[in-house]
Amino acid sequence: MPATAEQIRWWEPRDDAVVLSRSEVQVDLIVAAFRDAEVPLAVHRDESGAADYMYHPGRVLTRDEDASRVYRVLGIDAPPEKGDRETPVQPAGFHVVLLPPGRDALSAIDDLDARLGVGVAVPDHLLHVCPAVTWCAVTEPTPADLDEPIGQDDDVADGRRSRVSVVDTGLLEEVVAAHDWLAGVEGDPEPPFVGHYTGHGTFIAGVVRAHAPRAEVRVESAMSIGGASFESDLLAQLTQALDWVPDVISLSAGTRTRGNLPLLSLQVFWEQRLQHLKGTVLVAAAGNDGDRGPFWPAAFPWAVSVGALDDPPESRAGFSNFGSWVDVFAIGTNVVNAYPTQRYDYREPPRVGESAEFPEGLAEWSGTSFAAPMVAGLVAARMTWSGESGVDAADSLLEIARDQAIPGVGAALLRDRDARPPY
Repeated sequence: MPATAEQIRWWEPRDDAVVLSRSEVQVDLIVAAFRDAEVPLAVHRDESGAADYMYHPGRVLTRDEDASRVYRVLGIDAPPEKGDRETPVQPAGFHVVLLPPGRDALSAIDDLDARLGVGVAVPDHLLHVCPAVTWCAVTEPTPADLDEPIGQDDDVADGRRSRVSVVDTGLLEEVVAAHDWLAGVEGDPEPPFVGHYTGHGTFIAGVVRAHAPRAEVRVESAMSIGGASFESDLLAQLTQALDWVPDVISLSAGTRTRGNLPLLSLQVFWEQRLQHLKGTVLVAAAGNDGDRGPFWPAAFPWAVSVGALDDPPESRAGFSNFGSWVDVFAIGTNVVNAYPTQRYDYREPPRVGESAEFPEGLAEWSGTSFAAPMVAGLVAARMTWSGESGVDAADSLLEIARDQAIPGVGAALLRDRDARPPY
C-alpha cells in the first residue's frame, strides 16, 4: 500500500524507531556502494548502537608540521613524498598517513591521543549528502508538478555576473537539457556509481538557479560513491573548485565527527586557501539530526550554516539541526526541482517496496540539503545589484534574516525579495 502524505512526513511526530531503521538502511546503502567500488569503509557506532560517523579504516589525517611525530609514534617509516600515487592529493598544510595492513585508524588515533594530545591526528571521516542520524535527505524524491515557473528572470536581482560552485554528486546533462532554467549549467558528469542519490547535484543546481536564474553555476563531482566522499578526497575537489574562482560554494554534505572535533581537512582548506580568496563564501547544509549537535563543515564559524524551515515557512522543520552554530534557516521542505525521468525504487521507511516514475522530470524533496542552495542562490542574486562580494552579500542577507527572525527558530530567509534592493 502506498505511503500517505502524513507517513512520508515521518518526523511529525518524531519516531525514534523509524529514525533508527532509516539510519540502518542508509548505512547499508553506503557500505554496499563502497564495497562495490572496492574502497575500504568502516562504521563507528555510539553507545546505543546507532551509526554516528563513518571513516576510512586505513588512513589517519594530520597537519604537515605534525606528520613526523605521528609517523614516529606509529612506528611507520618516514612520510612519503607528496603526490605519492597511493595517497589523495594533499595541499599545503595537510597530510594523509597510510596505515600498515591490519592497523585500524581509530586504535591508532587512541594511541596518538595519549602520546601527542587530542586532535593532533583524526580519522578520515566520510561526508555524505546531508548525512546525520537519518544519513541523507529527509525524504526520498517524490514525483512533482510545477505550480509556478522556476527561475523567472528578475533584471534587478537575477545573479548575473556571479558564480556558484555546487560541490555534490555531479551533473546529469540530460536533465539540464530538459529544463530551461538549467540552461548553461556546466560541470563534471555524475558517475554511474552515485547510486541511490543520483540527480542530487543537478537538483541542487536547479535550486540555485530558481533563486538566481542568470548565475553561472558549475557542479563538481565530489560525492561520487553512494553520494559520499572521504574528507581527504573532498578537500582535493574543493581546492579544484577554487580554481574557477566562484563567489559562492554550495555544499549540501557533511558529517558528525569523532569527539565532535572540527574536520581537519576543511580547517586546513580555510587556512590555506579559502580565507585568502576573501570574497568567496561557503554555504553549507546544517544536517538532519533534529538536534543541537555540531555538524561539519556547517558548524565552522567561517561557513554560513543553513537549517531548514517547514512548508509553509512558519516553523523549523522537525528534522533540521539547530542551535547557536546555525546561522540562518531557509525553506527546505517540499522543494520542487529538476530530476531524471527514471524509475525510482524506495528503500527507506515508510515507503519500502514502493516505486515511482518521474515523467515530468520533476521531484519534490526535503532536507537541509535543499535549504542551503536557496541561500547560495540568494547570495548570488543580491550580488547583481549590491556590488558586494559573496562574503559581504551573505553578511547582508544574514542581517536581513535576523531582522525577520522567527520566534523559537532563529534568523530566516523566506522569499526571493529578501535578495532585492530595499525599495
